[in-house]
Amino acid sequence: MPHDTPLIATIVAGLGLAFIFGALANRFKVPPLVGYLVAGVLVGPNTPGFVADQELALELAEIGVILLMFGVGLHFSLKDLLSVRAIAVPGAIVQIAFATALGAGLASMLGWSIGAGLVFGLALSVASTVVLLRALQERRMIETERGRIAVGWLIVEDLAMVLALVLLPALAGVLGGEAQTTQAPDILALRFDFGIWGVIGITLAKVAAFVVVMLVVGRRVIPWVLHYVAHTGSRELFRLAVLAIALGVAFGAAKLFGVSLALGAFFAGMIMSESELSHQAAEETLPLRDAFSVLFFVSVGMLFDPTSLLSNTWPILATLFIIIIGKSVAAFLIVIAFGYPVATALIISASLAQIGEFSFILAELGVGLGLLPEKGRDLILAGAILSIVLNPLIFAGAARLKPWLEKRSGNAPDVVEVVPIGPATEPGEVATTTSVPVIDDEDVPPPTKLTDHTILIGYGRVGSLVGKSLREAGLPFLVIEDADKTIAKLKADGIETVAGNAVKGEVFAAANANGAKRLILAIPNAFEAGQIILKAKAANPGMLIVARAHSDAEVDHLTGLGADKVIMGEREIARGIVEQVMESGPTPPVSGPDPDAPPAAA
Repeated sequence: MPHDTPLIATIVAGLGLAFIFGALANRFKVPPLVGYLVAGVLVGPNTPGFVADQELALELAEIGVILLMFGVGLHFSLKDLLSVRAIAVPGAIVQIAFATALGAGLASMLGWSIGAGLVFGLALSVASTVVLLRALQERRMIETERGRIAVGWLIVEDLAMVLALVLLPALAGVLGGEAQTTQAPDILALRFDFGIWGVIGITLAKVAAFVVVMLVVGRRVIPWVLHYVAHTGSRELFRLAVLAIALGVAFGAAKLFGVSLALGAFFAGMIMSESELSHQAAEETLPLRDAFSVLFFVSVGMLFDPTSLLSNTWPILATLFIIIIGKSVAAFLIVIAFGYPVATALIISASLAQIGEFSFILAELGVGLGLLPEKGRDLILAGAILSIVLNPLIFAGAARLKPWLEKRSGNAPDVVEVVPIGPATEPGEVATTTSVPVIDDEDVPPPTKLTDHTILIGYGRVGSLVGKSLREAGLPFLVIEDADKTIAKLKADGIETVAGNAVKGEVFAAANANGAKRLILAIPNAFEAGQIILKAKAANPGMLIVARAHSDAEVDHLTGLGADKVIMGEREIARGIVEQVMESGPTPPVSGPDPDAPPAAA
């Protein structure tokens, strides 16, 4: 057995320290990603002690980017992407041009060449995939219009950076660096003297070819493969198939078509989203997405030299100003110019006020081509670290700034929706309705007007069946749900919905637990269900609480916290089977403790 195990050491050190410092950050009400970055600094080459393998960490982080973009694609559709092209394409191009100009201006003040300024500005213009998507996911905005605009903007930036990576080696000699045309992915165009326009044309043709292949071939093959594997009944094979498709398409896209790994993974997820099994595919990849995205932040921290904060203070502050203020103001004005509300403009500008993985790639390429001085790479790394750390604060600042800007501009809240304010009179109907503004996801949800109603937590396979029965019985109820597509369907069906995770106090309070008659927990997560039970008992001790579980331990856990009745799915299935087998006689008892005894009063 070899004793030199850099891969294992890097994963263990990265995840172990990320957990410790992430937990500390969470304890002090700081975003956990700050702890992940600190962990990276500690295992990096610029601090004493253990030094993890930097190249391995970057490759592991790339897997995280692939899986994260694949997950986003699973929640997207081609229709969603095309619906925002009118703002995402021109908006991203103008914002990239503006940020590049600001970066080139700072480079000129520092005495760098035009080529250095171009590389530096481009690196500051592109947002981090991981940070942007993490911010949108935490606010449940991926499937909202604002989320679609942000992701569409990100895709355009991604394509622009792919083109930049192709062109820079070919243009290095003209821009004052070392001409290294052999590094260009499109050597064919240069070999036959097609020139720079030939390189651009072939690059765009390869991207278009990839899109066509995914839409024509992938649209048929990927869903077919998923359904075939699902019919084998092997969860292990299904999980493996999902990962193989995500990583395989991303790698093939990069090697065969010259597009980025992240873009390839996004298209793979978007094509897979058309399958009925997309929800299960998203669940199967979630643990790996979380683990590898943590390694991304660790790898970023490894690149940072803390002493540069003292040696390059003013250039770092100027770089940070361009990333946070310059890019944000440009994005804000662009979105407003397209007629979108202030709230949308603030969310987009806050989402883009950071830089990440593409910036590092551009910086390394610029240094390798002799275009960018090493000091420029240090400034980009420092700007990335600080902007990632400050990004949650920028979102908080945008939320505080929104009411003031809306008041100054005279804009009313941008969206209104109809919500019920009376009890049900007929199955599926409400007595009266009213229009209320839809507030931002980070704000408190509007409270319901229902009383003596049922609160249904979760509307998946179990919750939807429960909800159907409640509607048929004419019982007033509302649903607390955090899946955007499910929320949209509930609202389309006229079912009152509180969007969010019921564990959060403001979300649960919006369901009027004080005036509710019963609480039904249809979610499979016993840990979250237990937290909700505690909130329900504190708000309304007399409320009937019915929950679901998958094991005797979960039954005991939920009952101990105050659930009146806990249904264990496996036991109910066994009872149903026994009833079918023993139709002519009494049903034998199913082994194991009965969580339903003594029966609770309805």
